[in-house]
Amino acid sequence: MSRPDAHVLILGAGHAGGTAAALLRQYGHAGPITLVGEEPVAPYQRPPLSKAWLTDGPEAVSLDLKPPGFYAGHDIDFRCGVRAEALARESRAATLSTGEVLTYDVLIIATGARAIKLPVAGADLRGLVELRTVADARRLRAAIGPGLRLAVIGGGYIGLEVAASARALGAEVVVIEREPRLLARVAGPELSTFFLDYHGKRGVGFELGATVAGFEGRDGRVAGVRLDDGRTIACDAALIGVGATPNEEIARDAGLDTARGVTVDLEARTADPAVFAIGDVARRPMPIYDRMFRMESVPNAIEQARQAASAIVGRAPPPGEAPWQWSDQYDLKLQIAGYAFDVDRVLLRGDPATARFAIFHLKGDRIQSVEAINSPQEFVIGRQLIASRRAVDVEKLADPTTTMKELAA
Repeated sequence: MSRPDAHVLILGAGHAGGTAAALLRQYGHAGPITLVGEEPVAPYQRPPLSKAWLTDGPEAVSLDLKPPGFYAGHDIDFRCGVRAEALARESRAATLSTGEVLTYDVLIIATGARAIKLPVAGADLRGLVELRTVADARRLRAAIGPGLRLAVIGGGYIGLEVAASARALGAEVVVIEREPRLLARVAGPELSTFFLDYHGKRGVGFELGATVAGFEGRDGRVAGVRLDDGRTIACDAALIGVGATPNEEIARDAGLDTARGVTVDLEARTADPAVFAIGDVARRPMPIYDRMFRMESVPNAIEQARQAASAIVGRAPPPGEAPWQWSDQYDLKLQIAGYAFDVDRVLLRGDPATARFAIFHLKGDRIQSVEAINSPQEFVIGRQLIASRRAVDVEKLADPTTTMKELAA
């Protein structure tokens, strides 16, 4: 527990940093809080950027994490449009891009992650966009519409969500994926096949097992994606969605342990007792799977914000959670709980032809992960069973006439 008057400095004003600041006040921290954010706006929700915000527009969807005036009203010193450039742990000080030096008693690193760049010719052309910020989303929305051609580089969840949104706006879409199937790094083959078919029936084209060799331009703007087999896919804009890398440099340069993420414990605390790291930048323990892992999801950002805020104020730690995330595409709600680590059996419950089913990944008689399409009960109870590590009756799990509530009873 820190002193009640301790100055908490939060570097990063995304979902994790903004939530941590709010929770500290909610949990009773009376000392000063400074929230430093690189973007020129208050903390906001990012998931709608590839979904409702893109299709319905900013007028219809509010992204604000908290109401206007929240931070000032709760005596949180919010510095926007500023980033931290250096950290001196011995003097507990951070140097900002403005040249100002802020001292702290407790530091929370919530610097998030940034999009991976493609090191190919033409990568500086106009019309190439990524999707990490609201500014990116504005550029993307301006580039898609009826008759316009969008190339999506990367067949992960963000790429598929944008493909669905672009089709809803009347754009032509082709998804280019280096791996031989969609979602290769995050989902099993069954889900990959389902989404390939579902998108294909709605007019999305695919190039699987295809590597981008470069971009072709016309008058300084992208006009095509050149593949390594020599073909060129014509486009008016291209989304680069090939993953993200953590913004861990400030922690690494300060001597903290980093390994594709800042290493923390179950309190979100680093090896330095005065420094925490949360959200996309943190590499955290996953006791359910007996390993360390970096997760990029809103639920993870919120969970770690709770862990850090609780530890800072001396509150009992929050109960451990099974990790989860979601994806909206067309009329599909995909909800995922857990990760398919060390799996020896995959079980399908329901019928993919109805777009209402769940895929369970098991290790023996314990659920490691569930991917649920329009199946909220399978997701909710599956997540509970993952967290509890309770054994399940596999035959009943495979039988859709046995309800999930009966299975968990």
